[in-house]
Amino acid sequence: MTAAPDQEIEPTWRPALVPAVVLRYDRVRATHLLVMPERVVVLRGHAGEILRLCDGEREVRRIVDDLAARFPGGPVATDVPAFLRRLRAEGWLR
Repeated sequence: MTAAPDQEIEPTWRPALVPAVVLRYDRVRATHLLVMPERVVVLRGHAGEILRLCDGEREVRRIVDDLAARFPGGPVATDVPAFLRRLRAEGWLR
């Protein structure tokens, strides 16, 4: 089941990549990639760091807390749930 892009993210959701999507680091581009059948998505900024925390064990609120500690003053509380919501709407997160 996919979420609509404007649907709220539950703080207790434990996001994980769907089995067909793999997070890889590309040394040539010096960035993370989402690799899936017949498609590669180049991630920018801290997207790879966010997705590395999406292991199906951590709740969204813990992911946000961990990132807020790493990036004090950043808009983590709003940007991370919005990013995860977009990826779930794409069908890349469960």
